[in-house]
Amino acid sequence: MTNSNSVAAISRDDFGTAFAKARPGKRVAGRIQVGSFASGIEISIPFLILKGARPGPCMWVNGHVHGTEINGTWAALDFFRRLDPAELSGAVIVTPTANPLAMDARRKTAPQDEQDLDQTFPGNRKGLVSDQLSAALFEQVSAHADLLVSLHTMGPLFVSEPYGVYKVHPESTVSEEHLLRLLRHFHPAVACRMSVTPGAGELPGNVPGAIDYQMLARGKPAFMVELGFGNSTDPAFIEQGALGLIGVAAESGILPKPARAPAASLKRVTRRTHVMTSAGGLFRARVGAAVEVAAGDAIGEIVSIYGEVLTEVSLPGNIFTIGVRRDPVVHTGDRCAFVALEWDDYDVR
Repeated sequence: MTNSNSVAAISRDDFGTAFAKARPGKRVAGRIQVGSFASGIEISIPFLILKGARPGPCMWVNGHVHGTEINGTWAALDFFRRLDPAELSGAVIVTPTANPLAMDARRKTAPQDEQDLDQTFPGNRKGLVSDQLSAALFEQVSAHADLLVSLHTMGPLFVSEPYGVYKVHPESTVSEEHLLRLLRHFHPAVACRMSVTPGAGELPGNVPGAIDYQMLARGKPAFMVELGFGNSTDPAFIEQGALGLIGVAAESGILPKPARAPAASLKRVTRRTHVMTSAGGLFRARVGAAVEVAAGDAIGEIVSIYGEVLTEVSLPGNIFTIGVRRDPVVHTGDRCAFVALEWDDYDVR
């Protein structure tokens, strides 16, 4: 590995041309053109390319699709900075942010249309600006990449330990076992198999529009890693992400060896849900993230503005906390925790 972070001058070529012209050992930086503001300022997506000394697969790391999830951007950049092209077989593509409009606004979504970018892939060149962002990115990069790691964090209202999320596409040639073998390099608190079925207790909206699901549909390994929580920089979580990316690259034959041994087993979550509040007030957590809570035991309590305990928050079955709310101000229907309902230990040795 090397600590060099120098890149060539910003390329004005489109991504495909920049990738084709990239010489082994030369770091290339550029921008995927999307559109413009009324003032003429361009809307574009930054990218980095590094080709190694030998042929091999191409790994794509996306720093984030949600503008507040900065730990992923840091991990992607730190990983890229450490790459030594003499050790590299194949290529690495890093898109530090897929959603520059949201990043610049310090928001999860672009203020221009409030769409969740990770529900818009593969995009629409004639759609709203988020649809056009995802179309430009996916059209130009996915054709060159053999696998994708999509980096995220939980929202800034929650505290969590790094964990993995993956989807199983019914028509993809990529197996669940393969995805878990890649995920083990991040040493996640849990590895969540995310349902894409509407009403499954997961996210509302077009979940199959996620960038990783669309890569799976094309027969390419892809998964998500959640590196803590948003609107912050956590050095330990960033380092965990960078080391995990090195491990994935080694597992895929792009680097000679991982920086650390992968996890031997994973806590595989097969069902999870958000826990909502029934009353408004101040939420006081009684447990942290990544802990098992027995059936009926309280995750926390809702306290009125007068200090009276209005209700305890608990579930009738055993749970494992994935994320717990750290912002105490809650209204009826707000999320106070994200928990696993079903899990097992999965041997990935």
